[in-house]
Amino acid sequence: MSLFSQPLQWDKDLLSKYDLAGPRYTSYPTAPQFHESFSDQDFMAAVTRSNQSARPLSLYIHIPFCEALCFYCGCNKVVTNNKARAQPYLDSVAKEIANASRLFDGNRMVKQLHWGGGTPTFISDDEMFELMKVTRTHFKLLDDDSGEYSIEVHPGKVSGKTMGHLRNLGFNRVSMGVQDFDPNVQLAVNRFNSRQEVQALINDLRSQDYHSISMDLIYGLPKQTLKSVDETLAQVIDLSPDRLSLFNYAHMPHLFKSQELIKADDLPSPLQKLELLHMAIERLQDAGYVYIGMDHFAKPNDSLVIAQQQGKLQRNFQGYSTHGDCDLLAFGVSAISAFGDCYVQNAKNLLDYQARIHNQEHARIRGLQLSEEDIIRKDAINQLICHFELNFDLLSQGHGINAREYFSNELAELRPMVDDGLVQIGAQSIKVLDAGRLLIRRICMVFDAYLKSSEQIRYSKVI
Repeated sequence: MSLFSQPLQWDKDLLSKYDLAGPRYTSYPTAPQFHESFSDQDFMAAVTRSNQSARPLSLYIHIPFCEALCFYCGCNKVVTNNKARAQPYLDSVAKEIANASRLFDGNRMVKQLHWGGGTPTFISDDEMFELMKVTRTHFKLLDDDSGEYSIEVHPGKVSGKTMGHLRNLGFNRVSMGVQDFDPNVQLAVNRFNSRQEVQALINDLRSQDYHSISMDLIYGLPKQTLKSVDETLAQVIDLSPDRLSLFNYAHMPHLFKSQELIKADDLPSPLQKLELLHMAIERLQDAGYVYIGMDHFAKPNDSLVIAQQQGKLQRNFQGYSTHGDCDLLAFGVSAISAFGDCYVQNAKNLLDYQARIHNQEHARIRGLQLSEEDIIRKDAINQLICHFELNFDLLSQGHGINAREYFSNELAELRPMVDDGLVQIGAQSIKVLDAGRLLIRRICMVFDAYLKSSEQIRYSKVI
């Protein structure tokens, strides 16, 4: 039986022992390592390497606006009911896209496109049309519906008509933030979408022939109980999305001011959160969903599951991906690009971003050129987090090293995890055992050279 089809082994003592704070590894090195000394010369050298690679492209566009504040949210967002704020921002994004198109080879195909936020459907149908028109003008988008072109939506804030409009523009995948159906939980976090609204939206999406529907859920929210989460899961399973993300709510009001509006006394205890997670995983697996890793589940015939089984799954800033062969170009406030073995982040403040674009400056404020060691460790972490195995031969051949010798200190550091039955170290590979799959972030932390530095960075717990 494949590891990916086995039920997750649950050991509360081991989970508690290894439940430390750590990165989510949507990149390695992680964003705290980006620096402002990343130069124009570094950027142009990365562009040259990217063009020489002739890799296909993945485009991300960040639309930060939301009509209401969700108290739990840690995203870069602008909460406003003033729809007029969108157009000046979209004008800036259009300029940024046009500027980038002059640097990158126009023959490179865009296999992936994603609009995130915020709430991308904050903008009008006409503004959506113009943004897609600008994108198609400057980059080579697919016209045969074979690409993965996705958008994030708030199911309580979008109409079937708008989703039909987006389908006509070329979008074929949807990710919706459901979070929780319980009215008490929704009131506690100021996020509202009823079962009826979600059902109606899904009916529209299926009639419009969207390829994939994904839902986001969160455990650890205020007012959640085993009974309430169980009831939400029953409704979600009945709605039958293709993919599910079950995120851990990390209460960090020192970093995210909106979380100060959540009463700490209303939050489940750490033990209760573990019980919620355990129950949720069992419910989803009993319903036929495959555990991909981290907090992601998918139906057995989903492309993520197939990519994992074939050893082709990758991870990037949007999470797990079937297109690791793409260079990522990201546009908009706070957006992060990844190409030519570098990361580049745009200005995080909306007015700063727009001013930079208006003054004919680039939008980037910091970045990182990966070293040879960074690239090796990135590959090792990607193998572990996507496939629960690190193949020494693949790593050695890919980087001209002796992987066992290169990671001799890390292998020694893994010994307690070997003794606890989380991993197995063989002659050819490190394999994450069933008991270690939920702790994959903690296992990857062993290979993270930056965590050994003296600088203290605050991360969420791995569980």
